[in-house]
Amino acid sequence: MQTKILEIDESALKLSKQIILSGGAVAFPTETVYGLGANAFDTSAVENIFKIKGRPNDNPLIVHVHKDYDISTLVSDIPEYAKKLASSYLPGPLTMVYKSRGAVSSAVSCGLDTLAIRIPAHEGAQKFLKYLNLPIAAPSANVSKHVSPTQAEHVFNDLNGRIEVVLQGGRCNGGIESTVLDCTGEFPVILRSGLVTREMIEKVAGKCGEYVYKEGVAARSPGMKYKHYSPNCKTALFNFDEFEQALEEYKKQTEKGIAVCILCDNGTAERIVGAEILNLGKTEAEIAANLYSKLREGEQVADFIIAIAPEKQDGAMAGVMNRLKKACGSK
Repeated sequence: MQTKILEIDESALKLSKQIILSGGAVAFPTETVYGLGANAFDTSAVENIFKIKGRPNDNPLIVHVHKDYDISTLVSDIPEYAKKLASSYLPGPLTMVYKSRGAVSSAVSCGLDTLAIRIPAHEGAQKFLKYLNLPIAAPSANVSKHVSPTQAEHVFNDLNGRIEVVLQGGRCNGGIESTVLDCTGEFPVILRSGLVTREMIEKVAGKCGEYVYKEGVAARSPGMKYKHYSPNCKTALFNFDEFEQALEEYKKQTEKGIAVCILCDNGTAERIVGAEILNLGKTEAEIAANLYSKLREGEQVADFIIAIAPEKQDGAMAGVMNRLKKACGSK
């Protein structure tokens, strides 16, 4: 199979629809990362996504729909706070989990009685979803556990020969996956942190909890259970106040002849002299948008990435820290 990167025009959308309706998968852009989409009604098509990625089949997927899609045909018991949150933040980087009506394949939710719904804001994603007018199950369009793709070329590098089409949507400006919010209880509970922050949710809903995953329990959201977002090289994550230890590790490894890069924000980068730096930027938005591209850049030039956590770790940075911990683990 020859993988093609196609601009989102009528011919590309027509081909994409043919692929989706025949049980195949198409990679498409969103404002967060690129997704690998298949018809959520088609069990074999959904199962094929897991095969293409090498994804564990107990790691649930998110269903993507266009902004005018009637989600009440897919889910039930939509609480008032969820309607208010949808009005405030959708389309956008927010996934909301509801009780499923069982309309889509059970493979999407890996046997759970809930369904995660997302309405992406990306113009290209909306064109694709509107053209299909189907719920599209889609994890990130990369090999399982590898760094998520924020450019079409990242998808091509991971999945060349495994899928037919990658829709070109440019660089994703969000950079980390959507916030996943459980909306099945009396108040919303964050299952995965992202760009729609706890503070933003509380502003609308009044109250917001945060779920802590425990080993041995079925994953209620993508990104909970397994190692994720990891570059193909050795990594280590140091806390912000472990700056000197990080530099010592850099020196120790380079003296062994190992190619090392330090991944950090601009403030930390300005304190470092004479080291190879992967600079994430100054603002929260820049850091989130650059995280995956810098991890991919690092794996191309280094054998070892040393990450230094940012000082600020609330708001959108909670999502960044979630990804850094999954990608780089502990020292």
